[in-house]
Amino acid sequence: MRTRLLVGTAAGVMLVAGAVPAHAADGDAQLSVLHGVPGLTVDVYVNGDLTLDDFEPGDLAGPLELPGGTYTVAITASDAMDDSEPAIGPIDLTLEDGMNYTAAAHLDAEGTPTASLFTNDISNTAAGEGRLTVRHAAAAPAVDILAGGDAVIEGLENPDEEVLDLPAGTVPAAVAAAGTTEPVVGPTDVNVAEGVNTIVYAWGSLEDDNLALAVQTIEGLHSAPEGVPSGELGLAAESGPNALLLIGGVAAAGLGALAVTRRKATATR
Repeated sequence: MRTRLLVGTAAGVMLVAGAVPAHAADGDAQLSVLHGVPGLTVDVYVNGDLTLDDFEPGDLAGPLELPGGTYTVAITASDAMDDSEPAIGPIDLTLEDGMNYTAAAHLDAEGTPTASLFTNDISNTAAGEGRLTVRHAAAAPAVDILAGGDAVIEGLENPDEEVLDLPAGTVPAAVAAAGTTEPVVGPTDVNVAEGVNTIVYAWGSLEDDNLALAVQTIEGLHSAPEGVPSGELGLAAESGPNALLLIGGVAAAGLGALAVTRRKATATR
């Protein structure tokens, strides 16, 4: 589920470059933030307080534990003295207790800065299965996801997502322009981890040749009692057209799965 919003985090956010586990307090929401607008360094104000200073493209922040409620967010130039003249916003963001979110500032398909608030699926996966969430957040046209030369996902557009539950393993995958079967690059092998929601974002601009790949993982989704949902964030700086291949390749791992749960988010624009 996705709402088109631009959002920051509350005070105490942590910037990460590697994997950082996070366990939310009972009832809290978890919020992560991805900055996917190339060439734009910003400050993020929440409820009038400077929360993220000099937030740079490619930065991934969180996850942060927040009580459910409404937060007013404004995005300003990095040298702004306050949030009185925001570049985007202010906007009210409502988080629900016990939910897991990622807010991604990114470009729309035409290259205009925008943002999306995604609700991350932290429901349990079946034994032996992993979850792949694929999010198109780049200034690029729709793509088809291929496996074995066949389209597994068709016409994935910015800012839509696809969610696949499928058996853990390694599967070759490729991406092509929507309506074609000629891979842009690939195929490439994609690992599907058991009990993990691997969330892959393509961001940047195809025309400007600065596409990049960001990866967020949420672990502990096993059906076994020991599985406790937790968040891990990781950033893969994959530049160039290969970024869209990789995001598509992750989704295409679902071909051949006996049971695939597929859900396409709907946007509130």
